[in-house]
Amino acid sequence: MRTLLISDLHLGTRLEYDVLRRPVALERLLAALEGVERLVLLGDTVELMEGRLHQAMAVAEPILRAIGRAMGPDGQVIVVPGNHDRPLVRAWARRTGEALQPDSAVPLDASPALARLVSWLAPASVRAFYPGVWLDERVWVTHGHYLDWHLMPVSSFGFARGALRRLPRDKVPPIAYETANRPSMTRATRWLPRPAATLVDDFAMLVRASTMPREQRRRILRTRLSPVTSHVLGVQMRRASIPALARVVHRLGVDAEWVVFGHVHRLGPLATDDVAEWRGPGGLPKIVNTGSWLYEPLLVHHAQPPHPYWPGGAIVLEDEAEPRAVGLLDDLPAAALH
Repeated sequence: MRTLLISDLHLGTRLEYDVLRRPVALERLLAALEGVERLVLLGDTVELMEGRLHQAMAVAEPILRAIGRAMGPDGQVIVVPGNHDRPLVRAWARRTGEALQPDSAVPLDASPALARLVSWLAPASVRAFYPGVWLDERVWVTHGHYLDWHLMPVSSFGFARGALRRLPRDKVPPIAYETANRPSMTRATRWLPRPAATLVDDFAMLVRASTMPREQRRRILRTRLSPVTSHVLGVQMRRASIPALARVVHRLGVDAEWVVFGHVHRLGPLATDDVAEWRGPGGLPKIVNTGSWLYEPLLVHHAQPPHPYWPGGAIVLEDEAEPRAVGLLDDLPAAALH
């Protein structure tokens, strides 16, 4: 079964960085769906953390309807919410409690917002899972936001830290992560005027760039960013996000050869990456990231694709082949996306 995985569309984001609202980007995605039997929306499909549900859903509706039509009645769409669209399943997950499994099927009416989203994906067949789902016996996929709890500060661009302070050291059920509340920068900035919100968001992007390999950072960013950026870029994905995700996989008891996640917006591994750095302890699981569909100016505005943060990242999975990272928008200029 040919499967395409995408995540972090963030449809309806206040700062309009979500590129699928641009017709040329949406056309490229719809073209890529030709021949795809299964599409996985791996979290943060709709931007619901900013507290603008109606506005975000209004932006998302025509895009998701187009995706549903492209998949057609014979296509399957799997929805796996993340942290920015967690309101789709939050109340249901907490009601499920200890019974929540790493691959729990979610009722399609778990929330009114989820029911609406599912209806827009017609005529495709839609299923929902949370916090992850097995695509086959080798591959488990999840948005990846649980990894935040293994970083300091608690965010997707933090430093790796030791044992969790609020969770047991060994196996834990998903509900342990669900009930461990954490502060949100997005919630804090939604009340700011747009110029101030943009500055805060840009700073978060600079920190996220710490996941870029050092040589790639120097080549792409050296001529444009301020001295503070070089300090911020000291943290690397191989030292924080990937070990944190591997810890989540272990604690949830997921025995997978491959784990695909999103959340950190960093497509990979790419041809320039050391694949050994994209693995858990002992070489397993092998880890892949979907990238994002956001145009994040301070990461890509003066760059040229292929670039790990260029919007349009996706993972292709075919039968017994290894998951493969692709950039679906790599031939589009910045002017078409931003």
